[in-house]
Amino acid sequence: MIRSLTLLTLPLLLWACASPSSPTAPLTGTLYDYRLSSAHGETLTLQQALDRVRDADIVLVGELHTHPAAHLLEARLLAGLQHQSRDHGRALALSMEQFARDAQPVLDAYLAGRIGEAALIRDGNAWPNYQSDYRPLVEFAKAQGMTVIAANAPKPLVSCIGQEGPAWLDRLAPVYRGQLARTLTLGDDPYRQKFMASMHHGDADANARRFAAQTSWDDTMAESMVDYLASHPGRRIMHIAGNFHVEGGLGLASRIASRNPALKISLVVPVTTAEPVPGRAPEVQVTMTPLPKRWQSEGEMKQDMGTLHRSRQRDCTQWLQSQAD
Repeated sequence: MIRSLTLLTLPLLLWACASPSSPTAPLTGTLYDYRLSSAHGETLTLQQALDRVRDADIVLVGELHTHPAAHLLEARLLAGLQHQSRDHGRALALSMEQFARDAQPVLDAYLAGRIGEAALIRDGNAWPNYQSDYRPLVEFAKAQGMTVIAANAPKPLVSCIGQEGPAWLDRLAPVYRGQLARTLTLGDDPYRQKFMASMHHGDADANARRFAAQTSWDDTMAESMVDYLASHPGRRIMHIAGNFHVEGGLGLASRIASRNPALKISLVVPVTTAEPVPGRAPEVQVTMTPLPKRWQSEGEMKQDMGTLHRSRQRDCTQWLQSQAD
């Protein structure tokens, strides 16, 4: 069984689905500090921020992975949305990028009290920063009796899409094919253009395969949420994911809308600079201090990204070998 990301490869994967931070920040303070505002700069209290997303069926919360302020805000938003949802008679579910669909039975067993946290972390392939960053969300959901949706696609399968291309899905056994979105969004939409602009290496075919892998995350998470709401009408969702999937409404929001355009989607987006974010403006903007600069040179970046891609190739190779045994 493929286990969690190693501590070496986790920061690289986290970078891949979170917007890069800048050394210039409009906020000074500790890494736990943040400021809520509208997209036009109007300062908001937490209650005012909650009011701005009151009518949403799905609240997409972008995060800068491992950022203390992002995770502190997520816990406060989840508690606030739960209180708000109960007041309006709409049950709230928590949906997470950090657990894949194949971990749903393990996650359900933990929430029901049938297994302990060690089993959740081990058998649910929890991210290595689960205990510091995501435990507060899951524990709140457990105490409140909330559903937690393991929304993402399994990492080994995504790695194989990136290595073999989307046509590989046609050869996948049904039991595994169901762990990925039924359809992938592969056209030249603004999200694909944004992704391709972020690529600093690789030829056109390789980058097309990488985008297919990228959108398999977004399409699978979007489908997981749309399917949940279709089978649980009247409920609402708070979903957390890396900011690349959320900002501008180009990733998750567009994939949700293509599946059910009637759903109301609100965006909560973190920023670390005063520069405007292209695309759809968020209902709530969260200004926070940038994380330390990851690389000081292009050479450092290429070295680490090369390590990431080799790791993904190994994930796919090991998974394919496990199926042949």
